[in-house]
Amino acid sequence: MKREYAVLAVLLIPILVVAHPGGVDSFGGHKNKSTGEYHCHRDTCRAAQNQVQSATQDAEKEGRSFSQLYDRKDYPHWSDLDGDCMNTRHEILAASSVGNTRISPNGCYVSSGQWNDPFSGKVYTRASDLDVDHIVPLKWAHTHGAAEWPRNLKEKFANDPENLIAVDDALNQAKGARGPTEWMPPNHSYRCEYLSRWVLVLKKYSLAMQPSENRVFQKQLSACSLSS
Repeated sequence: MKREYAVLAVLLIPILVVAHPGGVDSFGGHKNKSTGEYHCHRDTCRAAQNQVQSATQDAEKEGRSFSQLYDRKDYPHWSDLDGDCMNTRHEILAASSVGNTRISPNGCYVSSGQWNDPFSGKVYTRASDLDVDHIVPLKWAHTHGAAEWPRNLKEKFANDPENLIAVDDALNQAKGARGPTEWMPPNHSYRCEYLSRWVLVLKKYSLAMQPSENRVFQKQLSACSLSS
């Protein structure tokens, strides 16, 4: 599937409208009052305008709408929602450790324990070797329906334990924002459970795959005898 490009809607309706010729707005262009056309006068503006055109063409070909610009800051994560000074990352680490867990004197941080990483099948004892992965990545969710969510729902999603798992940091980075049709855990014995967690989160938050993704996803589920 072609990579989906984010679109800056503000480029289509510049904040500052000036006559042509004349000054430029903060995006490096301005609108011609006579024709209504928007003109770019800086390379950054032209690059963004090309991105808009490319995203529009991709969306038309794939029968979908393009998303708003993704900003990870719009999805507050590692929040301390219960006010106990331990944020979501460390709560997941504490809850998933199967051995003795060392927590900082103030009770806010987990430094060591014993974690069975399902992505690699390896055992880790240092918290610093682990990332807390979003099973359904934030950016993936954003481009599949979450862009329109209010901020409080985005924060809930970003800190939902049902969508979080402690894994090898390098594998989490290798996964990036890719869905299961593009990336699967190297540990084959965990793959069906990984898919089942995708099913759970997609249903819980009413997120939907693109048709081309869903065709592959359904085949993956069928191979595991899972129902979406």
